[in-house]
Amino acid sequence: MELAFERRGSGEPLILVHGIGHHWQAWLPVMDRLAAARTVIAVDLPGFGRSRGLPDGVPYTAESLADAVESFCALLGLREPHIAGNSLGGYIALELASRGTVRTATALSPAGFWSRAELLYCQAVLRAARASARALPPGQAGRTAESALGRTLSAGLLVAHPSRLTPTALTAGSQALAGSAGFDETLASFSGLMPPAPPKSPITIAWGEHDRLLPRRQAVRAARWSGQRVKLLKGCGHVPMSDDPALVARVLLEASGTSDPTAGA
Repeated sequence: MELAFERRGSGEPLILVHGIGHHWQAWLPVMDRLAAARTVIAVDLPGFGRSRGLPDGVPYTAESLADAVESFCALLGLREPHIAGNSLGGYIALELASRGTVRTATALSPAGFWSRAELLYCQAVLRAARASARALPPGQAGRTAESALGRTLSAGLLVAHPSRLTPTALTAGSQALAGSAGFDETLASFSGLMPPAPPKSPITIAWGEHDRLLPRRQAVRAARWSGQRVKLLKGCGHVPMSDDPALVARVLLEASGTSDPTAGA
């Protein structure tokens, strides 16, 4: 399936997958670091960002979105790439690892390890964020993003350090959330989302220390599922790429078999 994407760097391919309501630009804080060692390809999922929606009759679920990413990789001739994802994207990365179609998979605060109460909380928070983004008058998102209070109110549940988000990134993220055609159906499908089958490819799971959307106690369940220790991203929230780009890039590169060539730069 054709998807909108951004490609940078050279080396073994690393696919980056965003969370629900976001777009490939979520990875901008870490892309150049990753591109020093990898061919980095950040994608917009179907019905999100600039990618067109799924074909008629195909439901929006984590599994169907994973199918689309797998098809996209085949279209580009990418055989067993590395993959990393955040939130919904993290689940997709683990799903592809369970299929054995990726070389390695890294999941940052992946969806699917919640209790019933935590799921309902997550859905309620995301619906409210979507409604707020859609209700903003034209130009208001930019004005909100210019103030420290506005950044905290807009992004405080998703990142630990809203001040590290640029106004441009926050405005673009709000617009992506408001315009995501696949959002409502995908969010509703979370009610039936269970952890994927055991992985056939090597995986790494990392969790934001200050994740307020999927609290880090869910990492304990992810650790039980995976049979391995989950890495803690200190000082980071649910979307950690802007909170600590160096830390996130290091985790992703180490998970895919190399070190960060920009470390210490």
